[in-house]
Amino acid sequence: MKQEEIKIVLGAGEYNNNPGWVHSQEGELNLLDETTWKNKYSTCSIAAFLAEHVWEHLTYDEGIEAAKRCYKYLKTSGYVRCAVPDGYFRNDEYQNIVKIGGPGPIDHPAASHKIVYNYHTLSEVFRKAGFEVRLLEYCGSDGEFHYKEWDGKDGVIYRSKKYDPRNQGDRLQCPSLIIDAIKK
Repeated sequence: MKQEEIKIVLGAGEYNNNPGWVHSQEGELNLLDETTWKNKYSTCSIAAFLAEHVWEHLTYDEGIEAAKRCYKYLKTSGYVRCAVPDGYFRNDEYQNIVKIGGPGPIDHPAASHKIVYNYHTLSEVFRKAGFEVRLLEYCGSDGEFHYKEWDGKDGVIYRSKKYDPRNQGDRLQCPSLIIDAIKK
């Protein structure tokens, strides 16, 4: 009998966009605490991670550490599908909401943002951890939106051009920078 592939949503929150995936919270599987990982999983045992709006809550260096931890626990050809707010999206209201520290008050979800990524910086974080990076949805430095077809069966990112009703049609309102980081 074939063993089921382990696929984990990191920082799942209240959403369940990915049935069949293990949904985890920071206290259960902390990207910066190795003990929460080795008590549950073996190295090279996980097929995929999905992290929707998680990495911006880490510093740049913590992001590299977290990416290295994911790399360690992924099988060869496993991947991290990662989405973060896009620092190159040209919309002042959006940028105010996603900025470091958020717009306030302290209980706002963005209050703990520590970085605003663009496709260069997020790609660099995962490359420094050993991954090959594929850009799926992102804005270039000129603000132009780029989209590469991707499949939700490999992990649904709700805050995307593909799935978020606010982003349908010609006008983006709340895009994410989305990458697949693949372990080779």
